[in-house]
Amino acid sequence: MLLRAAGVWLIILVLASLNGAVRDLVVAPRIGDTPARAISTLVLCGLVLLVTWLSIGWIGPGSARQGWRLGLFWLALTLVFEFGAGRLSGKPWPVILADYNILRGRIWLLVPIVTCLAPPWLGRARGLWGPPP
Repeated sequence: MLLRAAGVWLIILVLASLNGAVRDLVVAPRIGDTPARAISTLVLCGLVLLVTWLSIGWIGPGSARQGWRLGLFWLALTLVFEFGAGRLSGKPWPVILADYNILRGRIWLLVPIVTCLAPPWLGRARGLWGPPP
């Protein structure tokens, strides 16, 4: 299950990178950085939910507990990548953490939350651990 989960997370990473490129190259120049980041965040949350919906049965968590473990695994990969890539590219911590400042209109925090919650939510919704609610 872990290898499949890592493969699906890599697909999410590619989609997130493409989403960020569209944001920076197309959307932000037209509407500004903060609104573009908000739109990009919501789009990425939708992509995470879609990819999870399509792949959760293939990944194969056998219980809600494994669904939660999968979500925590994806969350850990996401944060390690985000903070690691940020630091390796020379960004200082305040710049990296700026996207988490909801008081400045940054809603990026939704992405790690959705990434963590998507596997248990959608595994349950798909009826993997009994009938859907």
